[in-house]
Amino acid sequence: MLLISQTWWSGTRENPHCRKYLVDFHPTLHQSRKLYTTLQSAHVAPEIYKLRPDYRALLMVVEGVPPGPSDDGSEALVLEAEASAKHLLAKHAVGGIPHIAAWRETYRAYAAKPQKTRNSLEALTRRAAAAGGLPRVNRPTDIYNAVSAKHQVRLGGEDPDRYDGSPFLTRASGREEFRTLSGGEARAAPGEPIWCDDAGITCRRWNWRQGPRTALTDDTTRVLFILDALEPLSDEALARAAEELALALGRLSPEVRVTQRILSALDAAGGGS
Repeated sequence: MLLISQTWWSGTRENPHCRKYLVDFHPTLHQSRKLYTTLQSAHVAPEIYKLRPDYRALLMVVEGVPPGPSDDGSEALVLEAEASAKHLLAKHAVGGIPHIAAWRETYRAYAAKPQKTRNSLEALTRRAAAAGGLPRVNRPTDIYNAVSAKHQVRLGGEDPDRYDGSPFLTRASGREEFRTLSGGEARAAPGEPIWCDDAGITCRRWNWRQGPRTALTDDTTRVLFILDALEPLSDEALARAAEELALALGRLSPEVRVTQRILSALDAAGGGS
């Protein structure tokens, strides 16, 4: 049975951006203490919400994922996502797609050039609609790429067992390290939004480039997914993307277990649990 733990919390009149899920956290929900702590301690710095008060991060930990190559099930999802992206780009220029436009605006707000350093949602959407389509990597990666392109939600997958501490999103001081496979900038520019753990940067420019240190491998069985959302993407649309991701992974094995949490401006204001 696929186990998903979540409850609803609704926002306040004073801060309509504070709608989120709260997860009923219990270490006995077949989770290791480390994964429980990873979700419970994850946070977003207040300066991120000053940049985008509407920002939400849905964090999902999935355990019991069976490694395996692309198969008929993941291929069907990828083909559906490619068709969706082609249909979307037939109606809109890529910069006119609402969630991509919101990310472009956000990149400009912290002095990045969105045409030069595309957010991963835009890059994935372009690739999904192009000749050759999305890459086929393995079942988990194919599934989350397909969900991202279909639902127009930026989505990244990380190996939580390779984390040093819990994930957090902040703005760079300029001293944080970023490991790359070959070349590239070793440090983020001051003020750049970065996902980090205690060992350094895990993803630069909010959702531009993930680092290899915490990347998924062919042997990964536990995955931390991060879904990034800005308005006009609604809480309901974000929830639908998370649900399809969880259900698609759940079809891989009866041992799959899912726990998720949403971080929003409420947490930074001290109203989270």
